Parts: sequence; C-alpha cells; structure tokens
Amino acid sequence: MSEISEEDLIRATLRGLSRAIILWLVSQRPMSGYHITKEITRLTERRFTSGTIYPLLYELERKGFITGKWTEKGRRRIKYYSITEEGEEMLGKIRRLLEKPLREILQNFLGGEA
Repeated sequence: MSEISEEDLIRATLRGLSRAIILWLVSQRPMSGYHITKEITRLTERRFTSGTIYPLLYELERKGFITGKWTEKGRRRIKYYSITEEGEEMLGKIRRLLEKPLREILQNFLGGEA
C-alpha cells in the first residue's frame, strides 16, 4: 500500500473544498475567473492556477450553481461569475453540513478555534 504524502493530503482537502469556496466567493459579489483564482490563493495560502479553477467554474456553471456574464473592458472581454438561486440553495446546504457535527469535529481538530 502506498503512503499518502502531507502535500497530497492538503491538495485533496483543498480540492474537495474548492467548489464550496468558489460558491461562497461569488455569493459575495460577481467575480472574474482571474479574481477567483487570486482570492482562493490568498485565502488558502496555496497556489491555484487557471487550469485548476476554470474547469470548476465551467462545471458549476453547467450545473446551474453559477452564471457567467461577459462584459467589455476596453479591448478585452471578461466573464464575471455570479451565484444563482440554485447556487444559494447549495451554499445553504453546505453551511448546514458544516454547522453540526462537522463544526464540532473542526473545533476539536483546530483546538477550539473553528
């Protein structure tokens, strides 16, 4: 049996949370993929690339959780993502999941800091 490295475990944990983080970010305000990538990198202190984030954005958009709207900025077109009603409902489900018992687990895990 192969051992999982510390980096693999951290990467898998962040991969699992990244869709929820994206939903939360675009629930705050519409954001471009570039800004979502930068904000996730800032929040997690881990490097995220467009090659990681854009497939997640396309998936969330295809499933109806977010919507993208193109805008013109000078010569460039930028797509801004916003949360949909379905996305708000999903974000609510994720919040309820994290409330209990996961909140207790996280508090114990973090030594009461959750």
